[in-house]
Amino acid sequence: MNITTEERAGVIDRLIDAEQERFRKMHPRSAGAWEEGKRHFLYGGPSHWMRRWAGGFPVYVDEASGAHIRDIDGHDYIDFCLGDSGGMCGHAPEAVTDAALRQLNRGATMMMPTEDSLWVGAELSRRFGQRHWTLTTSATDANRAAIRIARMITGRPKVLVFSGCYHGGVEEAHVEIRDGRVGLRNMIHPNGIDHDTVTRVVEFNDVAALEAALAHGDVACVLAEPLMTNFGMIPVDPGFHRALRELTRRSGTVLVIDETHTLSCGPRGYTGIHALQPDIFVAGKAIAGGIPAGVFGLNQEISERLWAIMPHVNPRERQSAHFGFGGTLAGNALTVATMRAVLEKVLTDEKYGRMIVAATRLADEIRGLIEANRLPWHVTQIGARAEIMFMAQQPRSGADVIAGRQAGLETLLHAFYMNEGILVTPFHTMLLMCPATSDADIARHTAVFVGFIDLLRKFGVI
Repeated sequence: MNITTEERAGVIDRLIDAEQERFRKMHPRSAGAWEEGKRHFLYGGPSHWMRRWAGGFPVYVDEASGAHIRDIDGHDYIDFCLGDSGGMCGHAPEAVTDAALRQLNRGATMMMPTEDSLWVGAELSRRFGQRHWTLTTSATDANRAAIRIARMITGRPKVLVFSGCYHGGVEEAHVEIRDGRVGLRNMIHPNGIDHDTVTRVVEFNDVAALEAALAHGDVACVLAEPLMTNFGMIPVDPGFHRALRELTRRSGTVLVIDETHTLSCGPRGYTGIHALQPDIFVAGKAIAGGIPAGVFGLNQEISERLWAIMPHVNPRERQSAHFGFGGTLAGNALTVATMRAVLEKVLTDEKYGRMIVAATRLADEIRGLIEANRLPWHVTQIGARAEIMFMAQQPRSGADVIAGRQAGLETLLHAFYMNEGILVTPFHTMLLMCPATSDADIARHTAVFVGFIDLLRKFGVI
């Protein structure tokens, strides 16, 4: 069946409507809970992110264990979203639960360190390189601290980010290049910040644009993922990281690598696998097993430059100074205890091995179906993470994603998957494995993906 692009879009819209209606009928208790939630919360749920699922409203969770979630309507889901990485350890892993309960019985937060923190600091350096670490309550806070430190030691105002990036609630990163112009990304509303003053933005993998942007001498730091994962996965070109490191050193710019998502690559992250040399290393989400946490680590040079400005203790005042970042709950005893459990017993070499094998099998099966059906799609895998993209070639930049993305088809897949008991990251089509992801979970996903292809073929979309 040959249909026009406009007709195809109309068919996809009608299929989305049908899947959302099926979802509504399957989830009466969640629908009722959502209506009640809208009476009390600004955007319906405890976090406005929770409204972003393709069913039209979120399911309300009854319990979660391993790689599965059960909702209040009694439906079971295989969870490949895993809290958009926060649940990468799996839901309620025994080691984390036991550590949390032990620490809760001894006190959750005292604004003083515990001995567990000594182990955690040493282990962070063993995995990610010798650094001086600080714990935060999120990767957003870690990135904000890294930016502030970079500005303090360089005296420069701007942060350079890559178009299509996401680094949490960091104002400087809320920009993208679209149609050749810089603007706010992802429907973010202007809030009075002059991004021309605080941000430079270039396309990922574009060495020439990076060099030109750094040549102004006003960039305090480059904030980057090792490869982009939040705009659809964008692999890194050969030689790009070498050029990034050389150009930042030459221009006196601090290099911040944010591994919040790419921690899925293995125990030492992408940085360890590929011997990157960031000045500041950032991670978050999964690192404390779902308890809110982030970390950032400064190398020796950056630490010494910071200490020269802000020593450990001001000898005149006999008390430490306030840096303008951090928080009362940062590094609390509960977070530290669960972080130790994650690093010691959950995100281990052996469990990463299982997760990566599962992701490889899932990606191979998707790839085989794409090829067998001659579809202009692709799948990208990195470590325990894979992404289906409805475009023939892997993108090299945010501009490629903007040009090729099929948002309607993504929304239809999300809604169809939810009705078939599969959860994937709702913002794009990314799937993450945890240690509990089973062969049966992978096989079920493959069957549902076949069903999705059949649906599209039945209605002439492909």
